[in-house]
Amino acid sequence: MTLLDLAPAVPARTSASASASLVRALHPLVSAEAMAEAAASATGAAVEPADLEQAVWLRLLERLAGEGPPVDPARWVREAVRGEARRARRTVRHECPYRDDTAADPAGCPERLALGADERRALRAAVDRLPGRCARLLAAMLAPSDPTYREIAGKLGMSQGSLGPIRSRCLGCLRRMLAAEVAAPELREKER
Repeated sequence: MTLLDLAPAVPARTSASASASLVRALHPLVSAEAMAEAAASATGAAVEPADLEQAVWLRLLERLAGEGPPVDPARWVREAVRGEARRARRTVRHECPYRDDTAADPAGCPERLALGADERRALRAAVDRLPGRCARLLAAMLAPSDPTYREIAGKLGMSQGSLGPIRSRCLGCLRRMLAAEVAAPELREKER
C-alpha cells in the first residue's frame, strides 16, 4: 500500500487527485531532504533516512486529513524533515540498551559444557594412544596442575632442554593421527 492508495480517503476539502499529485510532486524532495538530514546527523545520534521519510509522510497525511495541503509544500517538507530528525535524535539520546542480567552465560550452557568435555575425552584418548614417551610427556603437559618444564623434566627423568623438541615431534605425531581419524569431506557430486 502506498500513499497514493490512501489519497482517496482524504476528506472532501482536499480532492483525491490533488493529494495524489502533491504526493508525487513531493516524493523526490522528501527523499532528498531525509537523506541529507540523516547524513548531517551522522556525527550525532544515528537517524535512518527511511525512518525520517516515513515520519514525514505520516505527518503529511495527518495534515491533509485535518488542515489540508500546506501553503508552501517545499518549505513544509524541509521543516517537517528537520523536526522529525530532531525528535529522532532526542529519542535516541534518551534510550538505553536493555540489559538482562538474568541471562545465562552462553559459554556455560549445558550443550557447550558437554561438547567441551567430549572433546577433552577424545583428546585424552588420542594422547593415550601415542607411542612411547610421547603419551607420558603430553599427559604431563596437559595435567590440571599446569606444571612447569622443570617439574615435567624431573618427573619424566628427561633434560629440560629436550622437552621442547620432543614435545614438537609428539604434537606432530598427534596431529597426523587425528587427521587420519577425521573423515575427508565428500566431493558433493563433483568427480575429478
